[in-house]
Amino acid sequence: VLPDGEQQKTLATIDGIVGELLSARCDRRTTLVALGGGVVGDITGFAAAVYQRGVPFIQIPTTLLAQVDSSVGGKTGVNHALGKNMIGAFHQPACVLIDTDSLSTLPDKELSAGLAEVIKYGIIRDPEFFVWLEANMDKLLARDAAALTYAIERSCRNKAEVVAADERETGLRALLNLGHTFGHAIETGSGYGAWLHGQAVAAGMAMAADLSARLGWIEDGEVTRIRNLIARARLPVLGPPGLDAGRMRELMAVDKKVQDGELRLVLLKAIGRAVVSADAPAAAITATLEHCRGAA
Repeated sequence: VLPDGEQQKTLATIDGIVGELLSARCDRRTTLVALGGGVVGDITGFAAAVYQRGVPFIQIPTTLLAQVDSSVGGKTGVNHALGKNMIGAFHQPACVLIDTDSLSTLPDKELSAGLAEVIKYGIIRDPEFFVWLEANMDKLLARDAAALTYAIERSCRNKAEVVAADERETGLRALLNLGHTFGHAIETGSGYGAWLHGQAVAAGMAMAADLSARLGWIEDGEVTRIRNLIARARLPVLGPPGLDAGRMRELMAVDKKVQDGELRLVLLKAIGRAVVSADAPAAAITATLEHCRGAA
């Protein structure tokens, strides 16, 4: 049993799990089972990836965020003091078992955090789903079973299609990181666990939309629609007041999408069409970070 929280995603936790497996004389036929949220899945998957150079594992996600995102696709790993998810491996689960009844006891804050990743799929590649979310957000917040099942299934289908085309994130899969460069900076800068991952991604998506509009790629009305849907999901559209633009830029520089020292961001050409780009001028990024910083 692992304690809750992003702060548990460390190499020390992995060492403890490996020690237990060795003490129990577990061999390469052992199957690990991740029963819990995204943190448990990430840790268990990474332990499975490295134990005796790889053993099978099964994902049984119990949070909305894990069900629609982190349990699907084979990304596993832990955090480093300088950056989130910087230590890890691609290791596909043998299967993913989702029981939506587990969401009945999920705290409201965790449900909203999961909705951030659901909204993401509409923004990056599924504009019809975005419209559906605008019409059905109240049902999702009320935990309507049919609405949740539909949202989970459509989200998983979106992610599975992307992962099938680009498992190792050499191109297309990077689009799934909309809001994550900003969001990971928020999580790292605030201290792991201070912001839920979904909350940080939500603010990050609002920042990405703002920056896309500054570049003239999307209309102000599209930014408003994105911000309104995020806010209706009871998620933040502004970053923490304690992180100024300078500190955010420092944290964003430690990102897996950085190539040759160049910051690459997932931005928008339209709702439903995302791109990875290094074209955003530093001044525009700074302006977005200042505009989207929360009030003290």
